[in-house]
This record gives sequence, C-alpha cells and structure tokens, in this order.
Amino acid sequence: MKRTVPVIVFSLFLLSAKSQTYIQGGLNLANITTTNSGQTEKNNLLTSFNVGILGRFGLSKEVDLESGLLFTGHGSKAATYFNGGTDYVKATFNPFYIEVPLNLVVKVPLDKTSGLFFNAGPYIAIGVAGKSKTESKFGPLSSSSSESIKFSNDNPFTSQQDDAAYNKLKRFDFGINLGAGFEFEHLLLKVNYGMGLAKINSTESNNTVNDKNKYRTVSVSVGIPLK
Repeated sequence: MKRTVPVIVFSLFLLSAKSQTYIQGGLNLANITTTNSGQTEKNNLLTSFNVGILGRFGLSKEVDLESGLLFTGHGSKAATYFNGGTDYVKATFNPFYIEVPLNLVVKVPLDKTSGLFFNAGPYIAIGVAGKSKTESKFGPLSSSSSESIKFSNDNPFTSQQDDAAYNKLKRFDFGINLGAGFEFEHLLLKVNYGMGLAKINSTESNNTVNDKNKYRTVSVSVGIPLK
C-alpha cells in the first residue's frame, strides 16, 4: 500500500488525454523549525535539490490541477565555533523524500504563449534516503563522521507511531505547498514554499501541539514540458 499510492496518482495524470507533462529540477533551501511558533534559524539553511515529473490535467485555461512525483531534499545544518572561530563542530542533516503534491493552479495569461500562475495545495511524502554528517576540529585534532538517516516503519493508517525511536524520522511527512511562477511555451519557472505540518521525529505523535521540529523548504525550479 505504501508504494501504490504514488503510483496511482502518477498514473492518473499520465493517462489523462489533455494532460501537460513536464520534468522539473531545481534548488531547495531547506530548514527545520526550532521554536514552538515555527521560526527557523537563518544560519541553519541547507542547500539541497528537487527533481521529478509533474503533470497538469488540462481542466481549463484559467484553472487546473497539478500532481506528480518529486525526489526532494529537506533538512538543515548547524555550526558552533570556539576560540575565535579556529575550532568548530559542524553538522549537516539531509533526508530525501518521494513527494506527491496535489496543487490547484490558477493561471493569468500575459500573451498567447506566456502567463503567470499561482499554485497551492497539500502534499504527502515518503522518506527514502539521506545522510547526517558531523565534522569537528579542536586544535590539531579533527574528525568527521557520516551515517544514513533512519526512518520508522510506520503504518500511516493507524493513529500511533509504529517503530518509533529518538534516532529515527517519521517515514511519512505531509504539508502544504504555496507557489507562483511564469509559464512560457517551452519553459516553466517556479518558486515554491513547502510548509511541513508533521513533526519529523518518530517519537512525536501530536503534530498540532506546536510548530517546532517541522520542515520549511523554499524551492526555485525549472520545468520543461514533454509535449
């Protein structure tokens, strides 16, 4: 069941006779909230990427639906310096997800071949890979380590968090996308803000208690239509 949901959504727009399919790739500026009100630290911003295939169903010239599959990176980084900056501890946390968005797209034509668009809608995502890295230096001593990020084997159709542990992320994430961009005859330029609604650690079951420990990701992407 975990694997079939993205495949079903993906197949729906590919099978639509009116659909416009395009490949997308771009830059992610990822972060994780650190306060109960959902604030992030600018210094913790992590550079990652997104790539995938999306499609629009062709409902009308003004309003459409968009969905597909994206391989996208989230996470954050942190650094602490000592002795005037000569010594430090640096950490990078970069998990990757397969994301299925479902966006409502509102289009504003500018001329016959270009236009402005706005998109908004929910997304669900499945954690599939990632690395956490630590690097330190104290005087003449330096060290570095890297390990794969672990995800819980949770059943998304139950209320409890299965296989939860402090060193594991939740397998499933969900949230809201808000974006805008320009559409040309053979190119799309898009800026998107992904606001995660799930606390990412697998031991945290109450997502609504506050907005700490949730993904916040800004993406700047280019899309190339396939037809």
